[in-house]
Amino acid sequence: MEPIILVTGSTDWIGKATARALVRQGARVILHGRSRSKAREVQRELQELSDGEKPDILIADFSNPDEVRSMVDELVSTFPRLDVLINNAGTYQETRILTDNGVEMTFAVNYLAPFLLSNLLIPLLRESAPSRIVTVASSAHEDVTGIDWENLPGMPRYDPWEAYCLSKFADLAFTYMLADKLEGSGVTANCLHPGVVDTRILRTAFPGMAGIATEEGARTSVYLALSPEAAGVSGNYFENMRPVESTALTHDKAVQKRLWKIAEDLTGL
Repeated sequence: MEPIILVTGSTDWIGKATARALVRQGARVILHGRSRSKAREVQRELQELSDGEKPDILIADFSNPDEVRSMVDELVSTFPRLDVLINNAGTYQETRILTDNGVEMTFAVNYLAPFLLSNLLIPLLRESAPSRIVTVASSAHEDVTGIDWENLPGMPRYDPWEAYCLSKFADLAFTYMLADKLEGSGVTANCLHPGVVDTRILRTAFPGMAGIATEEGARTSVYLALSPEAAGVSGNYFENMRPVESTALTHDKAVQKRLWKIAEDLTGL
């Protein structure tokens, strides 16, 4: 039975490369993006790799929690199960932009959206167990040595790199706490650093810096989604398909709980 896998942010860059690799390995991929036209382009490309079977498409703007909820409703009503959720969608904002809810955009898209999406999909993932949640984090979390709690969620004191690093730090802290909550459920939760990949984010944050190909950057996500070796493994941070240590601060239970509570309040979970 082919695994059903949702890859968020799969209309370009790492997400698209991840979807392509999963289709090649026989998975039924659900594409997600903000633009239906871009999603249809990728759908046509991947259809050629899968004996004519069209990947499904879900559209949602991850800066809006209502759109995340609507996407979940559509997914749950359409699919009998979900074997893997890959939280890949991400953004990097050079200037401070607020969502309609007054949340800084990077924090909203990179952390709050996967937090909400993962939690809303847990019932379906439990029914589909064994199943997996894979979240694309980053070694950028290492630059977070402390959290200015008073600066959240609107980040009036804004630095684009600091905002990005914090969002990826939050993804790690969330994964660790989620793995604890899911223990014994048959649902695993892991996160990863994809490497320094040639993406829009790298080109925006560090113009001129060389990055690895997106296909290379997708390898660890694909490994955590499908490999037998990763089955049952939970609460880990991976790089190059191997578990590695994240910073001590990501393991701080008080920090994890505070970030979790902020996300609950801001998403209305």
